[in-house]
Amino acid sequence: MKRLLSFVIAIEVLGPITACQTTSTGANTASQKETLLVQAGFKWKTVTTPKQQERVSALPEGKVSAVKFEGRTYYVYPTATKDRILVGNQAQFNAYKQSLQAQRNQLTGPVFEEETHGPHPI
Repeated sequence: MKRLLSFVIAIEVLGPITACQTTSTGANTASQKETLLVQAGFKWKTVTTPKQQERVSALPEGKVSAVKFEGRTYYVYPTATKDRILVGNQAQFNAYKQSLQAQRNQLTGPVFEEETHGPHPI
């Protein structure tokens, strides 16, 4: 009976904590993406002029977009408030994609494929 009571109390205490954790996943995902971009070499730039603000506000939120500037392709990620952006080149974008894929592989775990060696499957 004492164990059952302890178990019920633990569930009641932990329930609201896990509920609070699930509500902040959108902001957490954005900060994880920003962290991966910075690790890949993207640089922070502040949006200062009205023309810059107009162009950045046209970019989709939460996505890296390819943008042409003076004949070169850059990759831009705006923050949710669109007052700052992360900017990178092709090599940095490729590094970001590799780290993103590695992160996804970590979450899903290894994929096991059946191999055959002789008449017995391994």
